[in-house]
Order: sequence, then structure tokens, then C-alpha cells
Amino acid sequence: MQIRPFTVDDCLPAIAFWQGMAGITLNESDTPAAMAAFLQRNPGLSQIACVDGRIIGAVLCGHNGRAGSLHHLAVDPAWRRRGLGRQLVETCLAALQQAGIPRCNLFVYSDNETGNRFWLEQGWDDPSSWKVLQKRLLQSTG
Repeated sequence: MQIRPFTVDDCLPAIAFWQGMAGITLNESDTPAAMAAFLQRNPGLSQIACVDGRIIGAVLCGHNGRAGSLHHLAVDPAWRRRGLGRQLVETCLAALQQAGIPRCNLFVYSDNETGNRFWLEQGWDDPSSWKVLQKRLLQSTG
């Protein structure tokens, strides 16, 4: 198994990987072009795990200069409970820390039991007093 930085060439295979993962929802920000732009703005932060060239884990990671964010962490079910998700996250967090970013945020659907259990087991806080508000700027094309 190899963990390495996510590259533009990984966009299409990663999208296909995520489409098969329960708890992952893709949207207009997850086109190959949008992901390539994200990767160019955040070089070396996102990570891919592969075995024999096949993706078994992936996560997008970026920051806005003040806080980091993680998106779409997923591990192939056959590879879960071996520490791979934790390794992907730790690699991302170390890169954010190296960039001087003091904190990291993530979004997980409240009904994603597997995802919520993973994040809470990893020591992430559940600040239930927070509320996320969003305004759509572009109409979805799909």
C-alpha cells in the first residue's frame, strides 16, 4: 500500500471511487475541473492510498489561510479498521500544520453513522452548538 499526494490525474478515478462509497455525496464542486483547481490552490495537501494502482482510500484537503478543511475521506470497506483512514487524516493534518494552519474543519452528514463514529474516535469535537449556513451561488448542473 502506498499513500501519496493526490494529483490531477487522480480526479476521475477518485470520483469513481467516491461514487461507490456510502456516506459520500458528490456535487458540482466535484467535477474533474473543479477538483483540479482545488488541488492547484492546495498543492500536496490531499492524499490518495493505492494498492497495485487501485485507489483504496482518498481525502481532499485544503485551507483558506485561517482553517483547513477535509472533504470526502473514504476507505474501501475491505481496507477499513486497519488505520488507513487515520493515516490519511494525519498526513493531511501534518501538512496543514506545516503550512501554519491552526485548526481544521470537516463536514459529515448527521446520519452517516460510520463516518461520525470514525471522527469521534479520532478525537474530533462535536460542537453541536454550531450551525452551518450555506448560500448557493451557482445553480447545480446535475
